[in-house]
Amino acid sequence: MSHKAHTARAPHRAAFVALTALAPISWGSTYYVTTEFLPPDRPLFTGLIRALPAGLLLLALTRKLPTGAWWGKAAVLGTLNIGAFFPLLFLAAYRLPGGIAAVVGSVGPLFVVGLAALLLGDRPTVRTLLTAVAAAFGVSLVVLRAGAAFDLVGVAAGLLSALSMAAGVVLTKRWGRPEGVGALAATGWQLTAGGLVILPVALLVEGAPPALTGTNLAGYAYLAFGNTAISYVLWFRGIERLSASSVTLLGPLSPVTAAIIGWAALGQALGPVQLLGMAIALGATAAGQLNSRTPKAPADVEGRAPTGEEAPVEKGAPVEKAAPIVKETPIGKEPSKAPR
Repeated sequence: MSHKAHTARAPHRAAFVALTALAPISWGSTYYVTTEFLPPDRPLFTGLIRALPAGLLLLALTRKLPTGAWWGKAAVLGTLNIGAFFPLLFLAAYRLPGGIAAVVGSVGPLFVVGLAALLLGDRPTVRTLLTAVAAAFGVSLVVLRAGAAFDLVGVAAGLLSALSMAAGVVLTKRWGRPEGVGALAATGWQLTAGGLVILPVALLVEGAPPALTGTNLAGYAYLAFGNTAISYVLWFRGIERLSASSVTLLGPLSPVTAAIIGWAALGQALGPVQLLGMAIALGATAAGQLNSRTPKAPADVEGRAPTGEEAPVEKGAPVEKAAPIVKETPIGKEPSKAPR
């Protein structure tokens, strides 16, 4: 039986949003750490070190392995969220200027909205679509620079990385995790599976690992344990408790954080256009958390009986009727005349 992925409600929802937001904020520091602490031209090795040690650490701490169908599910989720996502992301970063790569990746929320409608039955609202478009536009203002050149391979890699991450988010929401398995163990499965996917590719393309300095080791330690292990636990926990679109619309916090760190630590300029883009991206992120629609839990989507914190109703106990909930009207669906 699947562990129910609860949808958080106020006031706990705000706490889950804040904790989940720490993940993309942390990922916004990746560019600075990569350029200032890590050896150059080793994107696959960096992706491998981000994923595999963190996954093995979580497996050692939890001492839980998948069983049954979850071997396959963990492999699929690990490949989508880590194993395919990291190499495609780094390929896009190397083939495209940073601004173009960030803009291509910012279409991820639109992919999530489409896949959530297809796989979760969560039909998009006008607000959700406009918010996703506004987020991508805000990010483009923050990171794009004049004269940026396009590369078709890089653009394709960026789009595929965004699609891979979007599919991982939606399937993580759909499948949840097995009964009795915590977020640490489930995250460990995905990171380990993703790292094992990257390992042969890294060895084939980049060869033996480079010699590492103390600075390199410090950078990799931060990426593996703070930037990846802790951040992905928070991220996957957020996917369980929040809607898929709400989680993915926290993504613009990453390029915004990267721009702020670049300004504060690297002396990069932030002009009026970049500040306007930040305001739009942050506004879209906030608007994405105000969506009042309640997503389906994985157990409901797959037709299994939900489990979790709801107490069973005893026989003969009076049942109060819930007050009608006013929901935003999905695209293409007429509002109901009265609550059923």
